[in-house]
Amino acid sequence: MSIFVNNKTRLLVQGITGREGGFHAEQCLTYGTNVVAGVTPGKGGHIVAGKIPVFESVHQAVNETGANVSLIFVPAPFAQDAMLEAVDAGIELIICIAEGVPILDSAKTLNFISKQGARLLGPNCPGIISPAERCKVGIMPGYIHLPGTVGVVSRSGTLSYEAVSQLTALDIGQSTCVGIGGDPLIGTDFVDVLKLFNQDPETELIVLIGEIGGNMEQDAARYIKEYVTKPVAAFIAGATAPTGKRMGHAGAIITGSDGTAAEKKSALETAGVVIIPSPGEIGITVKNMID
Repeated sequence: MSIFVNNKTRLLVQGITGREGGFHAEQCLTYGTNVVAGVTPGKGGHIVAGKIPVFESVHQAVNETGANVSLIFVPAPFAQDAMLEAVDAGIELIICIAEGVPILDSAKTLNFISKQGARLLGPNCPGIISPAERCKVGIMPGYIHLPGTVGVVSRSGTLSYEAVSQLTALDIGQSTCVGIGGDPLIGTDFVDVLKLFNQDPETELIVLIGEIGGNMEQDAARYIKEYVTKPVAAFIAGATAPTGKRMGHAGAIITGSDGTAAEKKSALETAGVVIIPSPGEIGITVKNMID
């Protein structure tokens, strides 16, 4: 079983005629995702990857193809309009890859999305992949994934790839891998994903990859302590980061004591989470927990 996406997903790609949109739409299609449409205003009627029809609007694409998930590849200044158009057209899950979306745009978009009952993953996220369902919606390298029972949720795309690569090398497969994004304000957070992993009968262990900045990891720790019945391992990036200096992601900046790696590790450890000491030990830590 998987969370968020599966073999019934009907994917629409906004910005599909751009270089990145076209490339990753084809990669999703090759992996096995049911990519049913693309949207680029002014390019309606084109065909991408030999079979994906391009429409002028999300409304038109949804009406003609039944698309229910949107993957957004548009520049950050236009991401808000793209997300709002997707929600307005009835899309249930929106995945926004764009980095650098203004935080005010994100705030307004999230407010609208919450009222419509839709879900946003991102902005500034790598997407989601379910190996057993052969469904990839995002930019992660599909070939490193292996079907299995470990759920992975991460603020960092690169570290999620590293975690998956180590797990697969040890023949430990994944149920679903979710990149929630590294911006200060995002749609789906750790608690949202933990809740679904905890309910998923096919997920037996959870790997959480956090980083400095904000308090999402502390929120996750509280949720884990009270509700999660499955074993959880966590790695927190940024242990040596200086206060006030942004490290990579816009959200990875220590602005108070709660934002430090030490505080996050302490909260998670108190909740019964196994702390992974270094990024190179993600796979072996999980293996030892399974054995």
